[in-house]
Amino acid sequence: MSYDLVIKNGTVVDGTGAARYQADVAIVDGKVAEIGKVTEGAKRTIDAHGLVVAPGFVDPHTHYDAQICWDGAVTPSSWHGVTSVVMGNCGVGIAPCKPETREIAMKDLVNVEGIPFDVLNKGITWDWETFPEFMDAAAARKPSLNLAFIAPLTPFRHYVMGEASMDRAATPEETHEIARLIGEAMDAGALGFSSTTLNQHMGFEGKPLACRNASREEMKAYANQLKKRGRGTIEIALTRQVGVLEEDQCELLDFLLTESSRPVTFIALFDRDDIPEAVRDTLRRAAPQIAKGARPQTSPLPLTRECNMDNPFAFAAFPAWKRVFADTSKEAQKKVYADPAFRAQFKADLKNPTGFSDWRRVVVHDVRNPALKHLERKSIAQIAQEQGKDSVDAFLDTVLADDLDTELTISSWNTREDRMRELLNNPAILMALGDGGAHVDMLCDAGYPTYLLGTWVREKQAITLEEGVRKLTSDPADLFGLKDRGRLRKGAPADVAIFDPAAIGSSNHGERRHDLPGGAKRIVMPSRGVEYTVVNGALTWEQGRLTDAKAGKVLRG
Repeated sequence: MSYDLVIKNGTVVDGTGAARYQADVAIVDGKVAEIGKVTEGAKRTIDAHGLVVAPGFVDPHTHYDAQICWDGAVTPSSWHGVTSVVMGNCGVGIAPCKPETREIAMKDLVNVEGIPFDVLNKGITWDWETFPEFMDAAAARKPSLNLAFIAPLTPFRHYVMGEASMDRAATPEETHEIARLIGEAMDAGALGFSSTTLNQHMGFEGKPLACRNASREEMKAYANQLKKRGRGTIEIALTRQVGVLEEDQCELLDFLLTESSRPVTFIALFDRDDIPEAVRDTLRRAAPQIAKGARPQTSPLPLTRECNMDNPFAFAAFPAWKRVFADTSKEAQKKVYADPAFRAQFKADLKNPTGFSDWRRVVVHDVRNPALKHLERKSIAQIAQEQGKDSVDAFLDTVLADDLDTELTISSWNTREDRMRELLNNPAILMALGDGGAHVDMLCDAGYPTYLLGTWVREKQAITLEEGVRKLTSDPADLFGLKDRGRLRKGAPADVAIFDPAAIGSSNHGERRHDLPGGAKRIVMPSRGVEYTVVNGALTWEQGRLTDAKAGKVLRG
């Protein structure tokens, strides 16, 4: 027979963890038709000699909910061998949504995910109201990648309760209706639901994100929707302090596992050198829950963020900063930053590590005021020492002198190689936290698949190529019930990543582009060594550029 595409002479790494082998891969009608020695002709042949032929990567933790309205290629994930993305994480999203509450939904995304309001206002198409309609609208746009959805709890609570969702638990009647809508979303193909308990997840008007007000009775009702269907996964942002799982959070994790009878994946398991044993303690404490199906998430990247003071999300975990997010206009922020009472409270907050506690890791990256240019590339600790000030005062004085235009780089977690090797070799831990689509002016960790394969597989040899590919493919696909994705096998959808194992990689510091709606800035991570990506049989990425192919599908559970 004649095939649509044949990939010749490649090294197949099939996503299961099995040993690599040499084979040709033939594709027809969007499916893998043959793996072995292929002699028949094809409309297109790729010589993959010296290249790895693997399943397309599955990114389980993204926030592309809004971006898919204006970017069907789901960049930059599509540059990194990713063929399927899961969005709707952390309890925040834009569906379901009534027309009169669109501003609330957008401002939740501004505060929690660091996406500028003007970008959302210009870019979101709002061609839906219910969650099933949201999924159908995504499919109708004919994306380049496969899109999968978790139902985020906050917009469901907004939809039923209105603004009361930001202030209180739901009544039994409201809980019943929210649970019904989550069940409806799952019946339409949602992969489960998501929520958060994180202090820094402040939504509209600086109030706690609505899902944070959900009672235990509510969470039982929503988890029971998964148990009733015998499928789905819960994702929850759980740790009040990054990497530190406390007893009450273990109890909540156990409760969700029991009430859903399904896996629960939680964030964030970053290694911290300021609390050196945090991750080991968390893994010991959560061992009973991990045995029941809990999956902590980490990233293979050291976390390096750029922080623009227009949207200082990096400081949102500190209680003092609640005032900043209540009114994010420049004039209101200036008043707060200059207030001695705010500074005193922030100094007190810093005595309890939540986001960071070391001003040596906070560096002035860029200033607008020419008189401050000498401060660029200096840490706040260094500036404070030179000026004879407390670090908080040196920081806020610099920000005010630059009219809040200061951009900072904050280096925090996952910096110790020995501890990272432990995380990478722990089979319970899910490689994730790329956060694609979120915090667009601060960081871009969506390149973590190529970073994992370049840095940890090739350069540091912390894990094998087979295991690195498994962590990016069948592991996340299986967790979220994407049964036909994540493995390269005959009859499966032809999602394929073809890469040069000697060149694949990316850095952990992105590039700036002005390609968001309205020309707004974002940080993106270019890839290296990804030669071709195939989505449902169509070449989507070819030697450094995206094609016009739009063969992505909405993946339904």
